[in-house]
Amino acid sequence: MSGRAVTLGVIATDRSPHRQTARPSAGRVLAVGSAVPVLVLSGWLLAGLPLLLLGWFRPLPTLVAGGGLAVLLCRYGLRRSAETISATAGQTAAVLAIAAASGVFNGIFRGEQLLVRRDPGTYAQYAIWLARHGSLPIPRGDFGGPDPALWFDGMGFYATDDGILPQFMAGSPMIHAIGDWVAGIPGLLLVPPVLGALAVLTFAGTVARLAGARWSPLAALAFAVGLPVLYTSRTTFSEIPSLILIFGGLSLWADAWRRARSDRPRSPQTPTGRTGAGVPAALAGLAFGLSLLVRIDGLRDVLPVLPFAGLLIALHRISRTRADGASLPAGMAGRLGVPLLGGLAVGALWGLTACYVLARPYAEYLSGSLNPLLGICAAVLVLTAAGTALAPRLAAARLSRGDPFGRRVRLPVRRLPEVAAGLVVLVMAALAVRPWVQTVRRVPDSPEDALTAEFIEKTQEANRLPLDRTRLYYEDSLHWLFWYVGIPVVVLATLAAAVLVHRLARGRELGRLLPLAIIGWTTLTTLWRPGITPDHPWASRRLVPVVIPGLILLAVWGLRWLRARARGSGRRTGPLVVAGAVLLVVPAAVTSIGTAFSPVNRGEAAAAADLCAALPRNASVLFVERVTGDRFGQLVRGVCGVPAARVAFPPGTSVPLYADVARLIGEVRATGRVPVLLAAQADQLEPYGTASPVVALRTRQDERSLVDPPDGTWSLNIDVWMTVPQ
Repeated sequence: MSGRAVTLGVIATDRSPHRQTARPSAGRVLAVGSAVPVLVLSGWLLAGLPLLLLGWFRPLPTLVAGGGLAVLLCRYGLRRSAETISATAGQTAAVLAIAAASGVFNGIFRGEQLLVRRDPGTYAQYAIWLARHGSLPIPRGDFGGPDPALWFDGMGFYATDDGILPQFMAGSPMIHAIGDWVAGIPGLLLVPPVLGALAVLTFAGTVARLAGARWSPLAALAFAVGLPVLYTSRTTFSEIPSLILIFGGLSLWADAWRRARSDRPRSPQTPTGRTGAGVPAALAGLAFGLSLLVRIDGLRDVLPVLPFAGLLIALHRISRTRADGASLPAGMAGRLGVPLLGGLAVGALWGLTACYVLARPYAEYLSGSLNPLLGICAAVLVLTAAGTALAPRLAAARLSRGDPFGRRVRLPVRRLPEVAAGLVVLVMAALAVRPWVQTVRRVPDSPEDALTAEFIEKTQEANRLPLDRTRLYYEDSLHWLFWYVGIPVVVLATLAAAVLVHRLARGRELGRLLPLAIIGWTTLTTLWRPGITPDHPWASRRLVPVVIPGLILLAVWGLRWLRARARGSGRRTGPLVVAGAVLLVVPAAVTSIGTAFSPVNRGEAAAAADLCAALPRNASVLFVERVTGDRFGQLVRGVCGVPAARVAFPPGTSVPLYADVARLIGEVRATGRVPVLLAAQADQLEPYGTASPVVALRTRQDERSLVDPPDGTWSLNIDVWMTVPQ
């Protein structure tokens, strides 16, 4: 079999005796079904942010505007989608069944993380506030006027001059809010499993476009059974929506490139046509850019799109300088650069606007890592603009006879392909041996870092490890992948990346560059510096948006390449494919089995309902204990609908001054509202009245493992006591 038959093309078709069974209708179902999620999310976010900034994020205007834009994007983004995937009915049915089973399974074992203990609680309360109020910032509420003893900030929320702002980007809460509109908190808790199922479908569509539909069910299954995917599909994380946008964007880009390929002239006398390839290219750029609205880390993940778009524009400019005025096919690729860049700019504008207006305290908190990233983006932008402007003068690179859709660019380094492929293997080998040559540490230099260091030390104690609060365990990042996807996936992905880089270095098939660049860049930067508290399964979420699906995509492509090599040498391929499928799925399933059937944080919805039922309707809640205020402060505001604040306590103490509490009680009473005090223990309320229990939660929480894959859950007990001072 020739090399082109097994390349990471835009539409990869299996040249096998079974191809005659492929049905265009089945391919269209898979192509359309896997592209709809990214188009719908893009339309929803595109309409939702302006409405939120205007304070109109309400069901009717958002459904009309967001639904209308989603329909419009689907109408134009799905044209001629039947041409992009050649799939049998069995392949399409298998993908749909795996996606549906994933959604049902995760729906049954979903979590109920409503208390603000870690990010999911913040996202859930953010979504509830948007669903029920439709605007930001969150008002402080009536406590009788400003008082230095009133604290409105807490875990996941910042106090500003205008009110209270949630910590994170607004994209995921705008999506999760749909569930609260439909069915209240139970509906909100079901949105993550639905998004998880759509992520499986989206990813399978990307695999079908880039590696062939034959491999999409295997890839979907290997992806769906992984512990990090199960973990992030059961509660309100931002990683799954980000994955849908990025891999959905890759699918749209694959469609655009496929249409551009079909626009090539068959002969010098045959004119090129217009196939509308610019529309899916623009929508792909939009999806990439909107990933910033979901996760600020999306700025790093989609950075390769910028220079790639510049490269396409440069190719187009070079093609227009031909002395004979011919319409080179290179120009067909180049015409995709402008819409890709335009869509990226619009999506990034939405994300950066939301960051500046709605998440500025969060951006300031991340300034240590965000500012260097912005500097890198600015440098890439300048270099891309300069390269594009100078492209015609640098045409000494001299495209050989042909075009960038499969022919070659003459490169000055004779052994560059071999060197580039070897570098891929060398980088992965270096990451594998990193734990034996490096120990990553960070000396706390801020209050936030000090809290993280304290948390790590307590987790080390719970895991019976040597105490060292400066350890970050980032040197083990590749070994995290060994846990969650298995060594065979990593090896096959490395092989595939080396083969593809070798071919790219020979100047062949430019269409492979963007997917490989996004996967390679994000994998390398994430593994080098995960930038997350290193307990598991918590830290595994960092691998979900790009790293795990990207490696699985490359692994199935690597398995396909091995199969083609075996067929070319006359060997049987059945045992190879079966063994490869087992090695791709079983290691991930073995790691997941310890937690797959263990829901966490069950009972938090009932606890929230009990607390709200105990509060007077005209209450103003004062927390006289820090942890309870962190966990329940925004829940009281957003779910119970009454003002809440913590009472400040002097440095070095854990309880507020009696005089401060007594003064605030009087100020609340003066407004005509009922002061209510909450704390974790009854004795903390004794000075102010008789306490009664309102929450007695006994549930399970995620394990916190530092050096081994998680295989169970830990107990979690939360009590809340209340008093109404007389």
